[in-house]
Order: sequence, then C-alpha cells, then structure tokens
Amino acid sequence: MRMLVALGSGALFGLGLIVSDMVNPARVLGFLDIAGAWDPTLGFVMAGALIPMALAWRVSAARPAPLCGGGFPARPATRLGRRLIGGAALFGLGWGLAGFCPGPALTALGTGSPGAAVFVAAMVAGMLAQMRVAAAV
Repeated sequence: MRMLVALGSGALFGLGLIVSDMVNPARVLGFLDIAGAWDPTLGFVMAGALIPMALAWRVSAARPAPLCGGGFPARPATRLGRRLIGGAALFGLGWGLAGFCPGPALTALGTGSPGAAVFVAAMVAGMLAQMRVAAAV
C-alpha cells in the first residue's frame, strides 16, 4: 500500500510540474532573471504549494501515526551548519545554471528532453561522488 501511495504521489507531483510548465528550464531562468524579462510563474507555483502543505501539516499533527504505517519523521534540526549552507549554495548554483532541479529534471526525462538527460546524468555522477567523499571522511 505504501508503494502505491508513493507512486501515486510522485505521479501527481510530476503531472503538476508538467501542467505548470516547470519542466521548462526557461521558466526557472526567467524567474531568476529579476533584472530582465522576469517571469513570476515559479513564484506562483511555490506559493500554491504552500496551501496543501499547510493543510497536510495540520492534519498530520492531529494523527497518532501515518495512514500507511510507519511513523512520522523527526523534526529537522534548526541549526544552520556548514554542510547545509554549502549544499544549498550548490543546489541554487546548479538550478540557476541549468534551470533544472531534481524533481522537474526527472519529470522532463519523460518528455525526451536532451537537456534533462544531461542534467540527470551529471546529478547522478555528483551524488555518487558525494557518497564516495562522505565514505572516505
């Protein structure tokens, strides 16, 4: 049951990315171009995501356990560390350069986007490199 819920959630997320055209790197780059032809679309998508997330947090706070079993994850740490800031900076830099972040890039693979394929390949290589570095430390 958990796998079906995860599959359905992922499919719904991917469909939302396609409908909102967030698989198009030009939308993201247009949002980041505040001095040029600024495109507020990404801002509307992010603001629209806050509503269902706020409802989900409220509903989950009133539940003793998730519907599909297991437990709720622990609250994340609130301390800003070097690794968090460095990772966020790398994420933002990659997003600004390529116009993709992981979710839209994986979704764009289904559209046959060559740019998405290059991005995903580079993302996987980076993840593998990070795992090797983390294991060595």
